[in-house]
Amino acid sequence: MTALDEFRAAKDAFYGASADSPLLPEQKRAFRGLNYYPESPTLILEVRPELFADPELIDMQTSTGDSARYLRWARLSFASAGAPFELTVFRDPGSDSYFLPFQDSGRGKETYGAGRYVDAEPLDDGRLRVDFNYAYNPYCAYNDGWSCPLPPAENRLNVAIEAGEKLFHAED
Repeated sequence: MTALDEFRAAKDAFYGASADSPLLPEQKRAFRGLNYYPESPTLILEVRPELFADPELIDMQTSTGDSARYLRWARLSFASAGAPFELTVFRDPGSDSYFLPFQDSGRGKETYGAGRYVDAEPLDDGRLRVDFNYAYNPYCAYNDGWSCPLPPAENRLNVAIEAGEKLFHAED
């Protein structure tokens, strides 16, 4: 079993049993695990962030019409399927976490329509590790009781990122 398999098994156990799960009680009764893409080694990136000269604090719209504040911190440039892409990394002003909300062309068909998230991990040499195999749906993908930041236009890709969580179906 790989580290990703172990992570997914633990996440499925949490979603199916924990009181802190985003699933409603009726969803938990039918829950058999989340839907995932197979692991894709080509979607594990180690990229040097291009820091913005003057990072700005922005209000990111949420799924409930509210907003959440994030620092627009850096741009990541990478290639997927032979084409170049750029995504913006955000930082939570209250922590040192790196937040990468994105939408891809699979949204609404294979992945959650409002987009997914992936957390970027800092490496000792200044690069960030972005492993799209760990891309996840925000809690609002499971029920409307959650408010989730929506990926800004600059993080909408015209290719499918076939890694991480797929669209959630409560009946699966």
